[in-house]
Amino acid sequence: MIQGPVSTVLVAGALGFVTISIALLGRVLVGPTMQDRVIALNVVGSNVVVVIALLAAAMDRPAFLDVALVYALLNFLMSIAISKFTVERGGVL
Repeated sequence: MIQGPVSTVLVAGALGFVTISIALLGRVLVGPTMQDRVIALNVVGSNVVVVIALLAAAMDRPAFLDVALVYALLNFLMSIAISKFTVERGGVL
């Protein structure tokens, strides 16, 4: 584990990204259009990937980076699936 102020800064950065993600959940739930909701959900997923990567560096656990990579791929596939579903229902995304 990284000791000292570097670890503290990494964890603080992770908490900052978590705070931003919590604020974006309002846009996901109440977004005026489907496009706003999809983009906000994609940003939340990207923030989760960044948080996992920061925690992997702070705790010196390289295996967490594999989890972050898989989550990033799932986030991308989720965006594609929602976009395809929206277009098939007649919406324009």
